Amino acid sequence: MALSNIFAISIWVIGASILFGFGLLFSVLFIVYCFLTEVSIYRGSCVNCCYYGKVCFSGRGKISSLMFKRGDPQSFVNRKVTFKDLLPDLMVTVIPIIGGIILLITSFSWLVLILMIILLLLASGGNAVIRGRFACRYCRQREIGCPARQFFEERRAVRETEIDSRI
Repeated sequence: MALSNIFAISIWVIGASILFGFGLLFSVLFIVYCFLTEVSIYRGSCVNCCYYGKVCFSGRGKISSLMFKRGDPQSFVNRKVTFKDLLPDLMVTVIPIIGGIILLITSFSWLVLILMIILLLLASGGNAVIRGRFACRYCRQREIGCPARQFFEERRAVRETEIDSRI
């Protein structure tokens, strides 16, 4: 749980640090956006998960039970995740990267470049390791039915089919 949250908070802090190049207001607005995105996940997914009220890999199950009433576990299983559903969470990385590119063009900074690289490594590789090796692998909801798992497995199957057709 702690490792997952350290990654998430690191992504937020690094993103806010990059956006600080535009001023404090941009950093604060970004952190507010991150927080609202997180609350949206609690309200839209965690309340319906089998870990509601319990400690999951991220602690969201416990936190969501303090904020919202229990939802319908069957709606979690039946939910269809699309790219549009992932977009708000993806923007937590994209917004600072776009801001960083603008800052690098207007006045190059090694610090901004290094922060952007670290952000990309954490958001892509770091999250993949956390979820793949620690979270999803041992998740009970995955066995019951996880819409995110279905989404990513469908995408993987499409990529494998494309690769097979080229061979």
